[in-house]
This record gives sequence, structure tokens and C-alpha cells, in this order.
Amino acid sequence: MISHESFPLLCAVNSPADLRELDETQLPQFCDELRQYVINSVAVTGGHLGASLGTIELTVALHYVFNTPDDKLVWDVGHQTYGHKIITGRRDQMHSMRKRGGLAGFPNREESHYDTFGVGHSSTSVSAALGMALAAQQDNQDKEPKDQQKAVAVIGDGALTAGLAYEALNHAGGVKADMIVVLNDNDMSISPNVGAMNKYLARLLTGKFVSGAREGSKRVLSKVPTMLELARRTEEHVKGMVVPCSLFEELGFNYFGPVDGHDVESLADVLSNMRELKGPLFLHVVTKKGHGYKYAEEDPLAMHAMTPFDPITGKSLKSSKSNSPTYTQVFGQWLCDIAALDKNVVGITPAMREGSGMVEFEQQFPEQYFDVGIAEQHAVTLAAGLACGGKKPVVAIYSTFLQRAYDQLVHDVAIQNLPVLFAIDRAGLVGPDGPTHAGSFDYSFMRCLPNMVIMAPADENECRQMLYTGYKHDGPASVRYPRGGGSGVPVEEDMQAITIGKALPLATGKDVALLAFGTMVEPAKKLAEEMGYTVVNMRFVKPLDTTLIDELSNDHRLLITIEENAIAGGAGAGVAEYLSTKNNVTPIHIIGLPDEFVDHGDRNELLEQCQLDEAGLRTQIQAVVSAEEALRQFG
Repeated sequence: MISHESFPLLCAVNSPADLRELDETQLPQFCDELRQYVINSVAVTGGHLGASLGTIELTVALHYVFNTPDDKLVWDVGHQTYGHKIITGRRDQMHSMRKRGGLAGFPNREESHYDTFGVGHSSTSVSAALGMALAAQQDNQDKEPKDQQKAVAVIGDGALTAGLAYEALNHAGGVKADMIVVLNDNDMSISPNVGAMNKYLARLLTGKFVSGAREGSKRVLSKVPTMLELARRTEEHVKGMVVPCSLFEELGFNYFGPVDGHDVESLADVLSNMRELKGPLFLHVVTKKGHGYKYAEEDPLAMHAMTPFDPITGKSLKSSKSNSPTYTQVFGQWLCDIAALDKNVVGITPAMREGSGMVEFEQQFPEQYFDVGIAEQHAVTLAAGLACGGKKPVVAIYSTFLQRAYDQLVHDVAIQNLPVLFAIDRAGLVGPDGPTHAGSFDYSFMRCLPNMVIMAPADENECRQMLYTGYKHDGPASVRYPRGGGSGVPVEEDMQAITIGKALPLATGKDVALLAFGTMVEPAKKLAEEMGYTVVNMRFVKPLDTTLIDELSNDHRLLITIEENAIAGGAGAGVAEYLSTKNNVTPIHIIGLPDEFVDHGDRNELLEQCQLDEAGLRTQIQAVVSAEEALRQFG
């Protein structure tokens, strides 16, 4: 329970309306209490710490100034919203963060009406807020100015590397939308002098006198076009000497800042001024990831996504680490090994160097490493261009993020049959990050593409050999693997290409054949041995081992496919489609992820929920076999 003695102001605030009852001079203390509460909460549950600590003052100022939820606050890169969740009535639920049945780690419209837009990926805030601003523009026509709804997008600086953000900024400036875009820039620091100067300038430039004089002079000078242009250029020149405003001004926004994102009173003053202004407005706020917690400030990368930890020491509470490498580590080591053999190998990541296991590769082969920022579409087309230039590009990308580059996957890689290798991490259920980060659909959206080879390793060593297979293949190829580790199979240093489209029978039984893909091979193998069934590690989702499928259908009365992917269009669907083309009537049953977005929780709990753990698979297989036997007897 929260202590009134330790958190007197935080205990008094159960909603943004309560926050707005505080005196502005109380806001610094409230921020201190909120920051400590976030630290204490994440220490217990784990989660995204550094980003949320960096936005404490900004979050408080936004809810203090704007009439949320009537005013629409749209967050980008949703892991910076823990303070927002606490202020908006979810303080006492923070212990359930990212747990099954508990709070989501990101804004979620079903969770709270203060979460105006669901977000797990980045660069969507400006587009969404623009839509809300245009909708409000019609509704505001009959309202008094003080009652008119505002739309505010809060976008992280990394999210501005994505083209979607600029498309939205360009549109918003073009239609002169009445909205505010707040850039949370946590990639630079403000020296005291520059910070003080820009604080003064921001207050001055957003004040009614200056903004009124600006608009008034524009109306007067509009009668004399040459003078208007001179005034505009003079204003841009003077502002350009102290602030990086030119880009956003050219996009049609009125730019203010940069301002110190950890001075909550100054932020509240600036935002209060901006709330009275019209048209597209851009506020540049400079923050520091992990601000106010020394361990997060010293190593913001390590404390970005945390497991439970000791808030006093900052040390993880995990007692031990597995000696077996994760799939991500297997990929990272393979990439270094293959780059040492072939200087034409290049590694590409859309801002996921650490998550994709490419830190060592960047250090050893900096000239062969490209981090394109949060720009998945560009990453894929860049890889296509590199392939046209004779290089061997490897795109390390999460399954969920590859979805954002599907058009490029189709047009720029698959149609041109270019040798691009996709190392697809976080495939299947990912656990606490929930449906926005789950890799539930990659079998489906890749399998329909001509020229694409899709591989699914059953263990860590097979992952390494499949990566090598994809590297050797003269065309598009992908290896998809889950988050975390596998069964602990030793990884061989030697690399041998696997025959493309060749499955691996593991045990021969009778009556029923289990055709397992990727992560489902290990539990399927155990159940096949228990039940006396045949089991196959299918290895390839495309091309399928059709010769083996023919043999299995001839020798067994029932085929059951098992995969950690959506059933619709997935690997099992591919087997069924093949049987249909051969007019093969052997019964087939497909087991996979349910036709729903699986919520967040521990990965093992979610596998159990979807009946893809060993016990759930046993239940499903037994039910299918019993139904088939009954049908056969009835027939």
C-alpha cells in the first residue's frame, strides 16, 4: 500500500482533476513523489524504467494544463507512460503491470479513457492526434474558446526517424490543424545558460503579446508582400540563431523551445500559453532518460527494460543466468562469425541494436553495420539496394516490426528475388509486452509471397545452421525464432547449409503424425513418444517438404500440424492447401494461436492459455484423435 507519510501529495491525487487542484508551487514535490513511486513499482514488477522517469515533469505539466481526458493526450513510444497511468487513476494497480490480467505496459484504450490511442510501436502519435484534432475542429465550432478540445501528441525523439511522423507533420501543417506536437528530446543536454535563455525565449514567444503582435503584423504586412517575406525571413534568422526550428517551421508549425523538460513549473507556464494559441504548434522539450535515479542516469540503456530489481542498489533480483545462449545471442554470434568470413555481409537494424544482439557486431565490423533508426520500411529497401550492389544484407528485425515494412518486403525484395536474409526475432508470443509486440503473423504474411524461403528452427544449433542456409541462398530467406532461450542444445561452431525444403523426421509411430514447426517441435516430440505417434521437425514453412507429406498421408490416418503462429494462413494451412491440390482426403487438424489478440502476461502462462504448452497440446491432440476415431467408426 502507498504510504501517506512518504507520498502525501501523490496520495491526494486520484485523477488529473485532483492534480489541477494543486498550487503550481507544489508540482516539484509531486514530481519527486511520482518519480519515486515509479521506481518502487518497477522494482517489483519489472518494466520500462528509464523512459518513464524521463517524462515525469512533462507528464505532470500536460495533465496540469490540459483538461484531460476531454483534451486528447496522445503518447508515442508507449513505454514512457507509467507516470501517466499513475496520475490517471491506476496508481494502486501498478503492482499488476505487464502481468496476466493486470495493467498493460503501454497505453490501452480498453484500460482507461485517458488512454486516447493504443500504442506499442512508435511514430503514430502525430497522425492519431491530427485525426482527433480534425474531428474536434467540427465539434468545437459551437463551443466557447475555453471549452474547445485540444489534441496533443507527445513524440519521442527516436520516433522522429520514421517517415510516418513526417507525413503527419506535413499534413498537419498543410491543413493548419489546431494541435500541439511535443517533442520529448532525450538525446541531448541543455547547459544552464542555454537552458535559461531558451526558457525565457519560450515563455516570451508563447506569450499573448508576442503571438498577438506576430499575427497582427502578418495581417498588416500581407498588404505588402515583399515586407511580409522580409519579416518572415528576419524572424526565422533570429530564431535560427538559438533554436533548431527551421525544419518544423517549413512544415507549417510554429516552433517553440527547446525548454528544460525537468522544470515542471516552467513547462506548465509554456504549455498554458500554448493552449491559448491556434494552429499547428511544436514544442521542443529536452529531457534525460532515467532522470532523478542515478543508476538509470548512469546507464539508461541497461535500465530501459528492467526485470525486478533492488531500488536501493539498482541490481537485478534475478539470482542466476542460464548457461545456454538465447536465440538472439546465437544470431549475434553467427553474424560476427559470417562477417569475419565474408566482407560483403552487412547487418541492418531499425534501432534495435541491443534487442537484436548486434552490439558486438557493430564493435567488430562498424563499416558493415547500419542502424537506420525507427524506420523499418527504409531498412528493408536499403537491404534491397545493398543486395543490388553485390552485398549480402542481413536484416535483424522483430516479427512485429517487420509488419510495418510489408510493402517493401513484397515489392523491393520478393518481386526482385533479391538475396536478403531476415533474422526475425521475438516470433510467437512475447509475454509481458503483449499483443503489440507479439510475432503472431509472420508465417502467414510471408508464406503467400513467391520466392520467399521461411525457416523455423527447433533449437539453438538449428538456428545457427539455418542462418547460414539463408546466407548461402540466392534469394529472399527468413529465419524466425522466439524471444529467450531454447532447450539448451549445444551450438556447433561449424556451419552447414540445410537442404532447402527438407524436413527432419524425429520418431516413427503409427496412426497419427505430428508435423511440428519451430518452438512446437520440443513439446510435440515428447508427446509423440508418450502416445506412440510419428513426429516430424518440419524445419521449412516454405517450401514445404511435400514428398514427406505425401509419405505421411499414405502411412497415417490423421495429420496434426502444430505451430506458434496464427492458424489463418499459417504453416498448417500450407500443408492443408497442398493436400487439397492433390485431392488428398487424409484428415488434417491445425493447432496454432487462437483467432484473437493474446493479452500480456508471462510467456509460459500465455502458452498455457493458448493450449500450446505440453499439457494443452496433449489435451488438444487427444480430443482431435478421439473425434477422428468416433467419426471413423460412425462412418
